Amino acid sequence: MEKKVQYNVIVSDRARQMLAGHVRFLAQKSPTAARKVKNGLMNAIRSLHEMPERFPFLEVKFIPSNKYHKMFGEKRYLILYQIKDQTVYVDYIVDCKQDYKWLIQ
Repeated sequence: MEKKVQYNVIVSDRARQMLAGHVRFLAQKSPTAARKVKNGLMNAIRSLHEMPERFPFLEVKFIPSNKYHKMFGEKRYLILYQIKDQTVYVDYIVDCKQDYKWLIQ
């Protein structure tokens, strides 16, 4: 039986701050919804320890090709991550309903 490759998953400080901001904003309206979104996003991120390459690359003109993989979580959040060797680096968690021009900078 073939052994599955396990990846280490590292969430950057920036991604943690982005997640905290999304959860804080949502908690103002509904603490229950905020908990659900946080748990859903954390579970999605944890799932990257197996087969992180299953998600496609982000293809946009201002980011080098094949740099970030993209995964959607909780319907409206975009999780951007890189795979280097046996480590997955989660760099951004974007609320797709918000403006994200900061990606261009």
